[in-house]
Amino acid sequence: MEIKIQIEKLKISFGNIEVLKGVSINVYKNRITGFMGPAGSGKSTLISAVNRMIDYEENVKIEGKIYIDDIDVINDDIEGVSLRRQIGTVFAVPIPLPRSVYDNIAYGPRLKGITEKSKLDIIVEDSLKKAFLWGEMKDRLNISALKLSGGQQQRLCLARSLALKPEIILLDEPCSGLDPISTAKIEDALSGLKNEYTIILVSNNTKQIARISDYSAFFYMGEMIEYGTTEKIFTNPSEKRTEDYLSGKFG
Repeated sequence: MEIKIQIEKLKISFGNIEVLKGVSINVYKNRITGFMGPAGSGKSTLISAVNRMIDYEENVKIEGKIYIDDIDVINDDIEGVSLRRQIGTVFAVPIPLPRSVYDNIAYGPRLKGITEKSKLDIIVEDSLKKAFLWGEMKDRLNISALKLSGGQQQRLCLARSLALKPEIILLDEPCSGLDPISTAKIEDALSGLKNEYTIILVSNNTKQIARISDYSAFFYMGEMIEYGTTEKIFTNPSEKRTEDYLSGKFG
């Protein structure tokens, strides 16, 4: 199976606080990899290193390597903005632009120089369809994105990322504030998207990880405790701490 992201001995510290303690993991192309673990285990820090959003943090020290398609995006001369064009990120709280639904999707492509309306129309429709939002929005493209429900805003943010045609999608607790119906729509969208994208899903919802991830990693206090196929992790974990976490004994 093809490796899309290879992380080797990644250590990240903020001042004297070590947040990641030598994590190594392979993320496979066109699969959903779930990162789970209690708050403070380093999951979000790890994905912020992958998309180089960590560059904006103060007093951070990074050791180790992160390869994307065999290019070390931490140590090689890689510019963060160009890297993030390859990586779409969806955060826990949706932050739509104070513009129409259409303009939220078209904003990124326009910045890339795509101005022809017919091309933008195709991108908007395709992105909304992939995010399972087209049916609800096709007759409402001109309404303000701020008028959408939380679940619709989150799917809009996913569509906005897809409009830039990334290769990797990172999702940090994308369903944490959503109702079960909205959560199911996000999960349905992700299950379809893995055919075209490499996806990392950070979630404290172990049932969600079990439902849609192909591979799962359990993090605890800055260490990756266990990693494998989701079926193996959830049915026969090798580490007692993984079993205890999945059974609800802590976390």
